[in-house]
Amino acid sequence: MEKEVVIVLDFGGQYNQLIARRVRELAVYCEMVPYDIPYAELQAKKPKAIILTGGPASVHIKDAPAGDPRIYTMGIPVLGICYGMQLIAYQLGGKVKGSELREYGRTQLNVLADGLLFKGISKQTQVWMSHGDSIDVVPPGFSIAAITDNCTAAAMSNTDSQLYGVQFHPEVRHTLEGQQILRNFLFEICGLKGDWDLSDYIEEMIQSIRNRVGDKKVLCGLSGGVDSAVAATLVHRAVGDQLICVYVNNGLMRKDESEQVIRTFKDQMKMNLVFADVGERFLSRLKNVTEPERKRKIIGEEFIRVFEAEARKLGQIDYLVQGTIYPDIVESGTKTAQTIKSHHNVGGLPADMKFELVEPLRMLFKDEVRVIGEKLGMAEEIVWRQPFPGPGLGVRVLEEVTAEKVQILQEADYIVREEIKKAGLDREIWQYFAVLPPVRSVGVMGDGRTYAYPIIIRAVTSDDAMTAEWARIPYEVLDIMARRIVNEVKGVNRVAYDITSKPPGTIEWE
Repeated sequence: MEKEVVIVLDFGGQYNQLIARRVRELAVYCEMVPYDIPYAELQAKKPKAIILTGGPASVHIKDAPAGDPRIYTMGIPVLGICYGMQLIAYQLGGKVKGSELREYGRTQLNVLADGLLFKGISKQTQVWMSHGDSIDVVPPGFSIAAITDNCTAAAMSNTDSQLYGVQFHPEVRHTLEGQQILRNFLFEICGLKGDWDLSDYIEEMIQSIRNRVGDKKVLCGLSGGVDSAVAATLVHRAVGDQLICVYVNNGLMRKDESEQVIRTFKDQMKMNLVFADVGERFLSRLKNVTEPERKRKIIGEEFIRVFEAEARKLGQIDYLVQGTIYPDIVESGTKTAQTIKSHHNVGGLPADMKFELVEPLRMLFKDEVRVIGEKLGMAEEIVWRQPFPGPGLGVRVLEEVTAEKVQILQEADYIVREEIKKAGLDREIWQYFAVLPPVRSVGVMGDGRTYAYPIIIRAVTSDDAMTAEWARIPYEVLDIMARRIVNEVKGVNRVAYDITSKPPGTIEWE
């Protein structure tokens, strides 16, 4: 039976990937595509609905991004969000102007209409705004459905044509009833059933991998993190011993990580695992390198060179498996999204790479990856392992990476993770780790002056890693971590806690 599909047209807004995530949470299959996808290609996907995302542009400037206006006559519901709403208004004869009073952040929405989009929504509700332009005049056939103090058209609808728009962002958690609004659009307006789940995804991906790979060998860069582990398990389920996993100890792993990876995947899961112990090779390449993007690209390229060297020993191998997930793609820069940082398995791959990539998780968010891991029967300690960046501690040792700094950070990071788990917070906090900055501070220990490194503890709560709040770790837990790090880690005399959310910061420091 043909599955229901919702298409999200991407106009480059910072929250766009969350729209797809929220739709999937409601058991509706969703694909995000560029806003200028050819109309025939869009039709071929047979969408049941279309959502237009936010974006940084203004609809009335020259060369503003604009989708094909024929989408409004396809006979399916269309929802515009922020820029998407403004584009609907602009293309259908309304007027959009720059606002004198811009709205950013939490705002009180006043719902005027009792239509299906706001069914069950409070007459006054908190929403999240992020816009400079606003709709001055709605298009013919549309009515205003909601307002705010500074926005005279915060939502609009044309129920006859099934066209809807909201100026706020229902996809972010700060819009308190946002998920209900999306639910109303999908089920009350579009009449969808919600027929997609990750079990279907697993079976479809396994079959897709088998069809693509055939009887050829597949190489997997196994980092030990949840993404590469789930990707490897999924491919192993598809092609069995055709998969050869290469674990690279690049000298930038967490304490005891290499031993655990070997024990789990080789001894317990019985996978073909090759262990490449090449830490000195990576550290020599990183000598005197301080710029984060250059570090990422060096580490990414060196990974591929190691894989290629191992592949030559193993005979002809055509495919490389990577645990790329959707936030990696988005943050590494897409057609409509600015590059935040290149991920080693996206922006750091060498142009002359010999492998064809297999990325079974590239359209999934972290929590979806964990669900798949559980459905595949993977061990809990692997599925719920702390997220770890591809470049490893190379981007947590800030500026130049040395063996001494890596060892300091390994010990400090181990204490942070150990105490978070002891406190029973390891499932509540999305990610927690230590960072070593390139500065030293004066301290006093044993009645003597010290001049040593500080350690920064970073811990965040999140649903999907696209936005994050700093975790409110109890003071007593922070106190234990700080005392242990200073007392047990040689070369450290100070501990700080990062209380920056994302945005404006990112989860990682580099």
